[in-house]
Amino acid sequence: MTVPAPPPVPPSTGSATAPVRPRLALAGSVAGAMIVALDGSVLFVAQPSLQRDLSASLAQVQWTSTAYLLAVASLLVLAGRLGDRYGHTRLLLTGSLGFGAASLGIAVAPSVGWVIALRAVQGVFGALLQPATPALLRQVYPPDRLGLPVALRTSAIGVAAAAGPLLGGFLVAQFGWRSVFVVNVPVALLIGLFCLAARVPEGTAVRAPRRRPEAGGGLLLAAALALLVNALAEVELHGWADRRTVGGLLCSAAVAAVLVRHERRGRDPLVPAAVARSVPVTASMAMLLFTASGLFGALFVSTYVLQYALGLAPLDSALRALPMTALMIVGAPVAGRLLRALGARTTALGGTLLVVLGIGWLAGTDSTTGPVAMGAAFAVLGAGYATVMVTATGTVVGDAPPGYAGVVGGLKQTAVNIGPVLGIAVAAGLLPAAGAGQAERWEGAMGPALLVLAATAALALIPAALLPGTRRRTGPPPRDADRGRPESAAPCLTSPSEV
Repeated sequence: MTVPAPPPVPPSTGSATAPVRPRLALAGSVAGAMIVALDGSVLFVAQPSLQRDLSASLAQVQWTSTAYLLAVASLLVLAGRLGDRYGHTRLLLTGSLGFGAASLGIAVAPSVGWVIALRAVQGVFGALLQPATPALLRQVYPPDRLGLPVALRTSAIGVAAAAGPLLGGFLVAQFGWRSVFVVNVPVALLIGLFCLAARVPEGTAVRAPRRRPEAGGGLLLAAALALLVNALAEVELHGWADRRTVGGLLCSAAVAAVLVRHERRGRDPLVPAAVARSVPVTASMAMLLFTASGLFGALFVSTYVLQYALGLAPLDSALRALPMTALMIVGAPVAGRLLRALGARTTALGGTLLVVLGIGWLAGTDSTTGPVAMGAAFAVLGAGYATVMVTATGTVVGDAPPGYAGVVGGLKQTAVNIGPVLGIAVAAGLLPAAGAGQAERWEGAMGPALLVLAATAALALIPAALLPGTRRRTGPPPRDADRGRPESAAPCLTSPSEV
């Protein structure tokens, strides 16, 4: 397949520059999207091994996921604005090299505390990297030639999501959990070389007004979520009535109240008033948050049960869950056709019901369930999530208020990062504080935990019912530089913000 080369990008401010190399820019964008997709998907498979090796508690292990996701969720919108101001190539270069350096640090970390701290650092650089990968394509390719590069990037995310668990299982089995972070280092260096060799002039960036980017809202969001996650993850140890649990929930609510006040008075809120008034957009984000909570919480639970209760090796457990990823990829184009034929409301309700059914089906499995039946449950879950993601993406792109498509895209990414944070925290609070040798406790906890997560996903039915019900286009494809082109959703297991 040959990617069409666009006309040369005009040099900035009249100075002679070397010609832009669009294919190298495309390679950097695709590799940047894939490194994030691979990193998270391999981590799920590696977490039980990490817990055993570092003698960590389950609450600590869940922070190895949520610390990263919290950092990404709180900084994505700011990162997009930084890219507009300083250039997306520069942010992609900085993000990829920082991501690789943090990965190397995690690979040699002596304790779980270091892993958690470095995962948060990795999330900061991941937040810089993620919005830069599609923006770089819009910067280099003209609108009439953008379709194929965007499709290649989206397909690469799907391939990474599918290959990640298998690669993770193989690496953990052969070399240990640290190897899943080592593989990021050469890829990050390669992305940096692509960025430097692509020769994208800084002057081609779409310049934002010269004012200081506002980060207060994102930091308050991160603080509120961190307090909430910590309280939820410790419920299994302390109980709901314990003063530590109650205190954590109250502190989270207090910080959330400060966030609301800050957003109302701020000059540059995370959720602009025009966006907040759009029912299709806000309903889509709420639907994504609840379904992502259910799916990623279920994946966290099932990974531990497969390895601790059923005694499967990391690679074998990844194979059990592979139908979920496969149906996400295969189901996305089918969901797109359903969206055009049935409208957003019907498609979203159907997808949400499939997510709930898939999690509920997993709740009914045990050590006697065969791989075919369990794989079918994962497949239903994956098909449902693909349908929800495609519907939400189409609605967000088509119904974003004029001039706010970039902001809405960042908020959608934020929502699908917050969802896994909450789902994994709930799952960690429901699972036993037991080791791999207590298979009966793990198997007994699986059903109740997954039923709670199914109920969480079912909450998405409420916002799904608020979506437009008519059979219509969700809106014309955006043409300006801020809006870009909508991408087909190839859901990514562990970096939902990449979708």
